[in-house]
Amino acid sequence: MRMQNHVLMSKGKVFGMGCLVLLGLTSLLVGCSSSDNKEETLNIAIVNNADLVRLKSLSSVFETEHPNIKLRWLTLEENMLRQRITVDTAVKSGQFDVISVGSYEVPMWSRQGWLTQINNPTILKQSNDYFDSIKKIVSYQDHLYTVPFYGEGVFTIYRKDLMEKAGIKMPEYPSWTFIENTAKRLNDPSAGVYGLCMRGKAGWGENVSLLTAMANSFGARLFDEGWHPEFNTPEWQKTLTTYVRLLQNYGPPGSSVNGFSENLALFSAGKCAMWIDSTVAGSFVTNAKTSAVSQKTAFAFAPNAGLGKSANWLFSWGLAVPAGSRKSETAQEFIAWASSPEYRKLVAKKYGWASVPPGTSKSLYADPQYQKEVPFSKATLMAIEAADPIHPTLKPVPYTGIQFATIPEFQGIGSQLGRHFAAALVGTETPKEALALSQINAEREMTDAGYIK
Repeated sequence: MRMQNHVLMSKGKVFGMGCLVLLGLTSLLVGCSSSDNKEETLNIAIVNNADLVRLKSLSSVFETEHPNIKLRWLTLEENMLRQRITVDTAVKSGQFDVISVGSYEVPMWSRQGWLTQINNPTILKQSNDYFDSIKKIVSYQDHLYTVPFYGEGVFTIYRKDLMEKAGIKMPEYPSWTFIENTAKRLNDPSAGVYGLCMRGKAGWGENVSLLTAMANSFGARLFDEGWHPEFNTPEWQKTLTTYVRLLQNYGPPGSSVNGFSENLALFSAGKCAMWIDSTVAGSFVTNAKTSAVSQKTAFAFAPNAGLGKSANWLFSWGLAVPAGSRKSETAQEFIAWASSPEYRKLVAKKYGWASVPPGTSKSLYADPQYQKEVPFSKATLMAIEAADPIHPTLKPVPYTGIQFATIPEFQGIGSQLGRHFAAALVGTETPKEALALSQINAEREMTDAGYIK
């Protein structure tokens, strides 16, 4: 989720090609991509998360089925990928033909003409199966610009064996009060088990995502209807104070440097009694090859503060075609394969149903076999269906987004927030000081950008 420069680009043009195919003595005129009569290479840049890395590992199947299309891959960690593709996409250099794009960027990049509108008939037909909430965040003006590869919300992951031993029953919709009381009872540092793990690493895709979602549940918002930042409110004070208290008292040592990956390792090693994070964690914590507590893990909804909103979020990594690519037709052919039911079956056959990219297609969650074999399917479905990026909190907001606001300025504001939240966690700033400094910075950014007159 990194993009600081708001660059306006003119709309590019993408041309399809027809070709003549000669079969024996018969000449047939057919519509097809240029890859049908000569070899074509697609340059693909993806984030290095497990689902997309798995796509790369299975892509030889696509190349076998399409012998005239070759795939060349670049895999980078999230921050580096965003820096690389933002520059390439903004100037339309055509270096990449397929890129993985987060739902934060989609509306802004589509509005600026950086992405090619999806027009592949197979994809458009498949899009009827997307969850409405997911389809909205990868579209612009009701047109699809990115094909969602997976979608995610938030759930509470917990050790059911520890809960049963303590005589505690996890409710389907836990409150923050319940989470805190349970973390206190299950916290046992002498046994190497900590009551609660949450993101503490500074970054707007790390601690800011978690805290913004958490703030929504306490009735806070990022900006009021006039785009004035609202970090100096009682709601934000309660959010950050609760967060700091939970991790300082019941979190593992060094929580301030733990992001998704670090907490995944901790939970999988049996060191977290509870963990609040992305629904994509489900396939890892229930895999006996990667988790020592795979048979002891269960799931509940994201916590709430009793106000009608939970600490849920909505995000999707998708596949898009940069407007600078001259291979849009072929690129969309590959994307159609990568997002197809056939690809899902391929993943299920090789890695199991739990490894199928989650959170995008209604038919997957209606599949009895998927429901039977994937213990986190119901909790993921609940999170995706409950997410509302148009009404993320209790009060009206001028922005779209739950754990972020889809404006270019948010990444800069979010980076500052992340540093102050981390400082509050380690104790170099009080929650009140961290929020006051965040308010000053955000007001300056929004004034300079022209939101505040």
